[in-house]
Amino acid sequence: MRIGLAGVGLIGSFHAKTLRQLSGVDTLLIADVNAERARQVAGPLGAQALARVEDLFTAKLDGLVIAAATDAHPGLIIRAVEAGIPVFCEKPVAPTLGETLTVLKHVEKTQVPVQIGFQRRFDPGYIAAREAIQSGRLGWVHTLRACTLDEGPPPPEYVPTSGGIFRDCSIHDFDILRWVTGREIVSVYATGANRGDAYIRDAGDFDTAAVLLTFDDGTLAVVSATMYNTMGYDVRLEALGSKQSIAVGLDDRTPIRSVEPHVRYPGGTPYPGFIDRFGKAYERELAVFLDVAARRIETPCSAADGLAAFLVADACELSRREKRSVQMPEVRS
Repeated sequence: MRIGLAGVGLIGSFHAKTLRQLSGVDTLLIADVNAERARQVAGPLGAQALARVEDLFTAKLDGLVIAAATDAHPGLIIRAVEAGIPVFCEKPVAPTLGETLTVLKHVEKTQVPVQIGFQRRFDPGYIAAREAIQSGRLGWVHTLRACTLDEGPPPPEYVPTSGGIFRDCSIHDFDILRWVTGREIVSVYATGANRGDAYIRDAGDFDTAAVLLTFDDGTLAVVSATMYNTMGYDVRLEALGSKQSIAVGLDDRTPIRSVEPHVRYPGGTPYPGFIDRFGKAYERELAVFLDVAARRIETPCSAADGLAAFLVADACELSRREKRSVQMPEVRS
């Protein structure tokens, strides 16, 4: 297969290495707004660097992986599906709700498969949690606790274009909570705080956030996020049921320490970043995308899924701004 890659920043460069190793990829073509960066990534991999991102659309691709900046996602997705090219795109679909809806209309019109990059769906722990919850083995689930705790804040130039902590960070939790439960979120209460670098506050964002979600069956979920978990990258999920309770992300590298006497768990080196924590999941999702691009399977994480998670993030921002609970029909309408 001839696969194109748009954008080779941190995650794009990792995707380039993964794609080059997948047996289904015969040719990898790489483009970036910085042509020199594209050449630097492509060279050691034996991939082909293109002078412009636009050149990807005349390269007779079998699939396109989009890891460019968020504001470039809508145009690249629309151009690809209009050309009949299956797309894998990192979350979110677009930086705004209006642009997300526009993309979704184009995808639905063309029926070209689009897979959104929510890599947690391909992590063994989350897969096991989904099976445990939906099989009924936990009994009825009364409480979910999810967290995404970054080891440090992004650079100042990133924050103003990120979409905010709910859309950029917690959106992963919103998606995975919908996926593992198979249920829909019906109401949201969110708040945020700033105790870190001033540039985050100056950009209108928050470095720490907390969200209370209510699902359509009455299950409650608490979502926590921060940019200042200096001990390491900490992503976990707890599902507490009437019969059993389980956790995802508790292993010897979890960046938290017990202060109970004589407890030495966990004892490993904490995860320093998201690629270390989810490297294998990123690889699995791209391997699956090759099957999606070849039309062997349906997309496991559609643009509609991306919209659903984005709507929850939008509801969080409305709730935080107006200091009240927001019902999801308010934002869906």
